[in-house]
Amino acid sequence: MAMIKLDRPLAVIDIESTGVNPRLDRIIDLAVVKVYPDGRREIHNFRFHPEVPIPPETTAIHHITDADVAKCPSFREKAAAVVEVLNGCDLAGFGVVRFDVPLLVEECARAGFDFNADAVHVLDAQRIYHKNEPRNLTAAVAFYCGNPHPGAHGAEADALAALNVLESQFQKYPDLPQTMDELNTYCNPPRQPSWADRHGRLKWVNGELVINFGAQYIGQKLRDLAQNNTRFLKWILKSDFPGDTKRIVSDALEGRWPNPPASPAGEDATPETAK
Repeated sequence: MAMIKLDRPLAVIDIESTGVNPRLDRIIDLAVVKVYPDGRREIHNFRFHPEVPIPPETTAIHHITDADVAKCPSFREKAAAVVEVLNGCDLAGFGVVRFDVPLLVEECARAGFDFNADAVHVLDAQRIYHKNEPRNLTAAVAFYCGNPHPGAHGAEADALAALNVLESQFQKYPDLPQTMDELNTYCNPPRQPSWADRHGRLKWVNGELVINFGAQYIGQKLRDLAQNNTRFLKWILKSDFPGDTKRIVSDALEGRWPNPPASPAGEDATPETAK
């Protein structure tokens, strides 16, 4: 990091977690590479029991199972050690502004520590990447077609440009699928078969709809909540949830229920965190 003038240590962090929502998910692994102004480096690794099940689709990404963390301390048990490592440091990483830093703040708050991310500087390699390598249609035209895109944001010009990009992509990547059915799967991976809504906030378990996000209600039956905790379901209706999720919840509050899937896909009794 000789090209950066550091006036205090820089903590380059990366987190593996139970999901992708920094407000609701939990840290499993935290790595900190601490770079001092004189060039010295320290590496600190923490592994935590997240206190909630690790969803199978998340394990498929980072390969950490519930068994791997069964005997690990919780974040709250090690929060003081984490804060001590990060104390006096600026922060860095890839995508940390959007995810790692907010999740770290939430975990510290749950453990009773006020980790004030606004009091430090944050260096995000992802932001640098996106600012210097634009990823919009104009950039795609230049990259794949080698042409400028002077008609950007005109509907016809943009549609033609998108077509030119697609044609160039098939020339550049000859292993792309050739049928629309295969291409649809390539561009829009199918959702989990047990999900009742598009984003998996609700899922089928043994023929019952259950909540599939957060820590407090995950795994609880929607039918039970509709009878005993309408406040939570009304909160969903007022919050930023997808429309299909809200429709199912609204119907539940009025006693209308969708039919469970015919296949055994919804028989997995392990909640999958989707939000």
